[in-house]
Amino acid sequence: MISLIIVESPAKARTISKFLGREYSVQSSFGHVRDLPRTVLGVDVENNFEPKYVIPPKAKKTIAGLKKFIPKSEKIIMATDGDREGEAISWHLVEALGLNKNKKILGRIVFHEITKQAIEEALKNPRDIDMNLVNAQQARRVLDRLVGYKLSPFLWKKIARGLSAGRVQSVALRLIVEREKEIESFKPEEYWTIFASLLKIKNDQNKFEALLTKINGEAVPKPGIKTKTEADKILKDLEGADYIVSKVERKETKKNPPSPFITSTLQQESFKKLRFSSKQTMMLAQQLYENGYITYMRTDSTNISDQALWAVKDSIISLFGEGYYAGFPRKYKTKSRLAQEAHEAIRPTEPARTPESIRSHLTPQQFKLYDLIWRRFLATQMKEAVFDTMSVEILADKYTFGANGQTLKFDGFLRVYPMKFGELDLPDLEENEKLKLLGLKPDQHFTKPPPRYNEASLVKTLEKYGIGRPSTYAPIISTIQDRNYVQKDRIRFFHPTEIGRMVNDLLVEHFPDVVDIKFTSNMERELDDIAEGKEEWVEVIKKFYGPFSANLEKKYKEVGDKTVEGTDEVCEKCGGKMVIRMGRFGKFLACSNFPKCKNTKNLPNSES
Repeated sequence: MISLIIVESPAKARTISKFLGREYSVQSSFGHVRDLPRTVLGVDVENNFEPKYVIPPKAKKTIAGLKKFIPKSEKIIMATDGDREGEAISWHLVEALGLNKNKKILGRIVFHEITKQAIEEALKNPRDIDMNLVNAQQARRVLDRLVGYKLSPFLWKKIARGLSAGRVQSVALRLIVEREKEIESFKPEEYWTIFASLLKIKNDQNKFEALLTKINGEAVPKPGIKTKTEADKILKDLEGADYIVSKVERKETKKNPPSPFITSTLQQESFKKLRFSSKQTMMLAQQLYENGYITYMRTDSTNISDQALWAVKDSIISLFGEGYYAGFPRKYKTKSRLAQEAHEAIRPTEPARTPESIRSHLTPQQFKLYDLIWRRFLATQMKEAVFDTMSVEILADKYTFGANGQTLKFDGFLRVYPMKFGELDLPDLEENEKLKLLGLKPDQHFTKPPPRYNEASLVKTLEKYGIGRPSTYAPIISTIQDRNYVQKDRIRFFHPTEIGRMVNDLLVEHFPDVVDIKFTSNMERELDDIAEGKEEWVEVIKKFYGPFSANLEKKYKEVGDKTVEGTDEVCEKCGGKMVIRMGRFGKFLACSNFPKCKNTKNLPNSES
């Protein structure tokens, strides 16, 4: 008899099958096989929030197919992904296949890379399904369903039909809307900088610029000199002044390589370097993982296995020479409280497998992402980049000018993972040396508002505040765009739409907890506690739902329709007044006697 191994995807099944003999049959569940129903709440709020799971139509055929393997299988092994979502899929499979009543040996195996060694090691160490992880995923699903299905009808009634609210997505929307309001209310402030163009008098043609940094030994207040009048006075004071080097500091500085990728940093760098969206990055990473090229792509751990550290050492020395290897296994501290040491950072499964060596097996986009991951991982174990730096201060009466020079001495990890840095070669200056002034340049500037969010900066901010988890960043960003709450401009910055602003303002005013950053972050920590077995999931839901439900009932009575604007136009069908209402995609004319009269018309020059 065979042992049946069940995974989520056909690609993952095919890769695992390559490493196992005929005694194993690897089959795919094609993702989740049970979920809450789409058309009703599906959560019994009166009975400890018990979820009412159903098997979606598309999964019924899959379940029927998997059931045929059970009678001829000696063992049944769940090999879904090692995070909460994967653990939940395994549990749902057990329930849907009736395996909890089956006396066959049932095992759960976990691995973080699809390689022969990892699979064989996992098969030697099966465990039970971790119900703490299942309950953490179940709690998140129930929480999101309660918020979405209870709050969305409120938005339909008060703003427009077809709108929806989400527990975490609404916080992301709030960040974007509040940043836009900051930009709109921002008032630029004028300031000035003064640069001196200088030249070494003795045998040197290397002119350089120095910035005015101090007046009477006190630093120029940031961002700079406040008015043109002040700048003009300084220029007048400097007429005829001598420029004397008062301080020279030379030293060697080192730039350390970046830490290995976790989900959030991969999404940020992929956006910056490759212009891939978070959703696109995760889709490509999933493909690379399922084909055995990289480790698991949903992680917040920077841990690297000892085996990988030895393998990457050999690759660095082979490709670049021993002088580029750090000289020791460099390990990085994980910031996430819940990140498990058994989990790893995102890295190539075989560092010796260069991007070029597998280019023919990858799509162009897969190649670009693999190349980024491979380079980043090698960089983590390479020597620091070394710079020769020089800083000088030049005294001109009571004014001090400063200049900093930097030249690359040894590229180190930059050889494989280029990063931006400035090089400026200052002349060889000595203290008390007199310099020739070529000219003074006053520049007018204005302070700038904070930048709008793009995908990279939004993910970074969500991670900073503890909003969402590795598996949720991409869906959060996709959802607020799909709902037409935000749009991207041509340079990929997020702007809130009119409907997005209205939804956010309504939620902020009347449901502050739902869109509060600290509250949402604390909720994430409680989900983490459930995953660690420190809290009961039902109690966490109960603590949230009681106040939320009471407030919702109250707001239905208190809050009026936020979108109705009166007009002088008369309804040609019933004689009532026509009013302007807001729809999901813009404003339109509707009869005030709705629902008795359902007359609607396009609003001239309305935005869609």
